Amino acid sequence: MAGGSTRKISAASARAHTRKAKQKTSFPLPFGMMRNMIALFGIVILALIYRAIMPPPPKICGSSNGPLITAPRVKLSDGRYLAYKENGVPRDQAKHKFVFIHGFDCVRHDVALLTTTSPELMQSLGIYIVSIDRPGYGESDPHPKRTPKTLALDIEELADQLELGSKFYVIGFSMGGQAVWGLLKYIPHRLAGAILLTPVTNYWWGSFPANLTKQAYYEQLVQDQWTLRIAHYFPWLTYWWNTQKLFPSSSVATGSEDILLEQDRVLMPIFDSYQSKYRDLVRQQGEYESIHRDLMIGFGTWEFDPMELENPFHNGEGSVHIWQGDEDGHVPVILQRFIAKKLPWIHYHEMKGGGHMFPWAEGMGDKVMKTFLLGEPFVM
Repeated sequence: MAGGSTRKISAASARAHTRKAKQKTSFPLPFGMMRNMIALFGIVILALIYRAIMPPPPKICGSSNGPLITAPRVKLSDGRYLAYKENGVPRDQAKHKFVFIHGFDCVRHDVALLTTTSPELMQSLGIYIVSIDRPGYGESDPHPKRTPKTLALDIEELADQLELGSKFYVIGFSMGGQAVWGLLKYIPHRLAGAILLTPVTNYWWGSFPANLTKQAYYEQLVQDQWTLRIAHYFPWLTYWWNTQKLFPSSSVATGSEDILLEQDRVLMPIFDSYQSKYRDLVRQQGEYESIHRDLMIGFGTWEFDPMELENPFHNGEGSVHIWQGDEDGHVPVILQRFIAKKLPWIHYHEMKGGGHMFPWAEGMGDKVMKTFLLGEPFVM
């Protein structure tokens, strides 16, 4: 009996051992393995975020996967190329030589005033205009380190290679008008005069009163407030913000009509029709080094404040003019008025009912050129 009892106990022990062994299979994974799985999951999430915020490389013109080169270009001292287009009278016959700087989401073909300046006036005044593709646009090589200063020096190099002379005029429209401040800062000795057509203002320029910029900033569409806020404070998120589909991004970049006021609703279709012939050229090297780079530079932290500039024409040998409409949904007129008061040496022309696209209004080019070059009164 003692032996049988022993056998029964052994069987029970065996069954208990079997149950314990089965229970062990439901235990959680070892800590080290769980930690590795969490780390792997985190890496996957970071990779997805990185992919969302990092722009693809630009497609450089002339490269194996890039667009063809069709425009004349100059090679700059750092090896980049700057594309250009010549307009008006032949360069060697010109009395007034201009460099034109295009606006946001445009190219060298978008020469504001050119279509509204009569050929007769161009001929009689000897007007020559060379327009450029700003870096990253059209057929000009991108410049990831672009600043207001580098663009000014690019234009100086262009002028030297095209032999425009010791001094030349400059015209800038919209974001290109903003770029003219860089020329007035860094190469004023090369300028014969400057025209700024509704130049974009940066809400973070130091001389603006906080209450004024706050008023102007919050008059924008909410989506544009966020676009500029991100471009200024979180530039590394600019690509993601302007390509994501969760929230509306820049109204300008997406071509929204919500930002257009009365005159612009009439003139924008004219501009669109004109630009439709070469629309594909604008962002052909990629959005990031063209329109996104514009946002980061235009609304980033500048190395100088335009409202602290001194008059580059002390002896009256040249002049600087700003034209601004009071119904411009892109550029707040209240900030332009403040700039004009801070810089009394600037000739400020404000147009009642004028919008952002006013240079495309019939006859506007003739009026601006006659005022700038001949000193005639500007009348709308």
